[in-house]
Amino acid sequence: MRNYLSVFITPLLFSFSVSYAQPLKPPSTLNFDRDWKFHFGYAGDPQRDFNYGVANIFSKSGKAEHTAIDSRFPDSAWKTIDLPHDWAVELPFGYADDFDVQSHGYKPVGGKYPGTSIGWYRKHFTISKSDSGQRFSIRFDGIFRDARIWLNGFYLGANESGYIGISYDITDYIRFNEDNVLAVRVDATQYEGWFYEGAGIYRHVWLHQFNHVHIPEGGLFIYTDVKEQYADVTTEINLENTSDYPVECTVMVRITERNGKVVGISGEKMAKVDRGSANLVKQQIRIEDPILWSVNNPYLYRVIVVVKMKGQVTDSINQRFGIRTLRFDATNGFYLNGENMKVQGVCCHQDHAGVGLAIPDYLQYYRIGLLKKMGVNAYRTSHNPPAPELLDVCDSLGMLVLDEQRLLNSSPEYRSQFERLILRDRNHPSVFMWSIGNEEGYIQTNGIGKRVALSLLACQKALDPTRTSTYGADLPNYYTGVNEVVPIRGFNYRQFAVADYHRHHPEQPVIGTEMGSTVTTRGIYEKDTIRCYLPDQDISAPWWASTAEEWWTLCAGQPGWMGGFVWTGFDYRGEPTPFHWPNISSHFGVMDMCGFPKNIFYYYQSWWTNQDVIHISPHWNWKGKEGKTIPVWVNSNADQVELFLNGKSLGKKTMPRNGHLTWNVPYQSGKLMAMGWKKDKVITSIVETTGNPERIILTPDKATLVSGARDATVVNVHVTDHLGREVPDAGNLIRFDIKGDAAILGVGNGDPSSHEADKCPDGQWQRKLFNGKCQVIVQLSENASGTIVISATSGSLISASAEIPVILK
Repeated sequence: MRNYLSVFITPLLFSFSVSYAQPLKPPSTLNFDRDWKFHFGYAGDPQRDFNYGVANIFSKSGKAEHTAIDSRFPDSAWKTIDLPHDWAVELPFGYADDFDVQSHGYKPVGGKYPGTSIGWYRKHFTISKSDSGQRFSIRFDGIFRDARIWLNGFYLGANESGYIGISYDITDYIRFNEDNVLAVRVDATQYEGWFYEGAGIYRHVWLHQFNHVHIPEGGLFIYTDVKEQYADVTTEINLENTSDYPVECTVMVRITERNGKVVGISGEKMAKVDRGSANLVKQQIRIEDPILWSVNNPYLYRVIVVVKMKGQVTDSINQRFGIRTLRFDATNGFYLNGENMKVQGVCCHQDHAGVGLAIPDYLQYYRIGLLKKMGVNAYRTSHNPPAPELLDVCDSLGMLVLDEQRLLNSSPEYRSQFERLILRDRNHPSVFMWSIGNEEGYIQTNGIGKRVALSLLACQKALDPTRTSTYGADLPNYYTGVNEVVPIRGFNYRQFAVADYHRHHPEQPVIGTEMGSTVTTRGIYEKDTIRCYLPDQDISAPWWASTAEEWWTLCAGQPGWMGGFVWTGFDYRGEPTPFHWPNISSHFGVMDMCGFPKNIFYYYQSWWTNQDVIHISPHWNWKGKEGKTIPVWVNSNADQVELFLNGKSLGKKTMPRNGHLTWNVPYQSGKLMAMGWKKDKVITSIVETTGNPERIILTPDKATLVSGARDATVVNVHVTDHLGREVPDAGNLIRFDIKGDAAILGVGNGDPSSHEADKCPDGQWQRKLFNGKCQVIVQLSENASGTIVISATSGSLISASAEIPVILK
């Protein structure tokens, strides 16, 4: 990663002279998220799409009159927005008798909705003429989807992918000391997936300023060879020269520890680069007694590459990396740094409550942190390239990543997407394996699928020979096709076929690329087909899937089965299996869409961590059911558990390995307590019958926010009774206000059938509690200072406020 400068300035002022006899300015990357203009277009009606489709914009370079592409187009009446931006999350829900609309969460985006499926973006900026000797590029990290991009009326190109980013050199089209306009037309009429995909420029945009002799994007590759007492760190550096003459330059590499101490340095290696060409420079540095990156100790070094010409720095990169070893053994499973470990993974889509796909960077930390608490050590980016910030977080917190290509396709378009994915992500120590695709039922069992897989695998090995690949096959003991050639056999479900397949193909390692798929609704304990809710226990799964306990018990007992990825870590919009309208989101998550744990969370935490876990469910507020039997579940890793109701023992039971315990308890109000014995330790858990809600409680995830980085935090909300006990079945409407240099980005509550707005007008923010909880996401303004105050009210309840001081970066 380059050193990113998070500044938002229009006009942009730089200072540099063309001649290399003058001091060269170091490269810089500026965040370009601020102050965009946005307006809907209209698919199929050029008059309502700013003449797009009828104006002959491709007849001459720069021809764009009477369109929104033209830099002179009046856009002052357009909506001003900041990126990331997902316009779909702002739209209302609406019923349609259409499977694809259903699977995308009943949002009016797609081919049936011409008025809300085309979005136009425009960005004004200025660059000083004194910088005319340098080069500039623009990078879009993610746009959904089919984006067409222009600068000052000049067509830069198209990016069909809704997931992998694209970059363009814009140097030739800049008007120095004048207004420049980026125009982007986003066409979301065509879906890519079968899940909520959002719409718009939903990831960051960056403006990069660099010299003619430079390292291009993806032009640094770091890999290591670890021995007993040392590690050799190799850097492959691709130098490009866009000047009009050949150059000689030097390349120096140094490696630092986390604290900045230099632990290795190369000499200055000479390199010649002809005009308009590139040259690969390889350096190797030995690190004595390296600290290895792992999921429990994610230690990161830095590689600093400095390119000089005539003694002046022409480019530099400061890139984090980790030193670690990977081994995939068909008999004994997966080894990280020589230690055998089970992959305890989850699959995840990208969206979160309140914000859709437009996730602020901190929310990536929040989500991965929750998964770590559950015992998760691996994350599958289902089914597409992730945001770059997600991988940064996984590097920092210690989370392995299965990095996935969108489609099993080797056409030029999809090969380009796969190449961009690998070049972008191959320096992340968290990425331990690539996935070339998922459930391609039309081709996965025939020769076409096999040939496509071979092409993608060859591409992967050419760009990253240090890793291997898998593929998510929803097939039982079946070998023909993709499975013949993929190095790691991936099982999507079909858990009972793993042992047979492994016995028939003992040389091929196996992993569960998609497992489980228990469907649950947080805080619900009876199936409700009207409101589309399912019991919050590990009992319901679709025909193709299994419960958590079923698959994990099998996996844990087979050493050659290296582990698996649960479908899914979090609920997500769309795929409302097994229901449809009014259900608008999935039930598959171990946590709901806000990240509030369901009971199955504690099953995995019991067997995936060394924590002392004992958890009782359900809650104990069952007024009107006195004397009726309530099934009580205890998830725990205690050796034995005894259950008490109002002090009376209901029996002691031995906890089965990788299992749970149940009691059938006639309901009476009061206190339910589970007492567990874990070797010589006693652990307890209590649920109580509560009173009515009396007070609102706000719990910010962060005690302080950092100015200058558009920091964000999650504020979780619940209510308590007169004794301070959390009321688990409360459904009060909570209203929110915020004061200070910050704004509310969105609200949510994890209700998979709620049609409440995730986005509210300023001054009108509100959300109902769903089974006692809701959530607010807050983000700082640019250059924030002082203190942020979030307040919450609800009728006669005692209000709450939370103060979060802002500290300088």
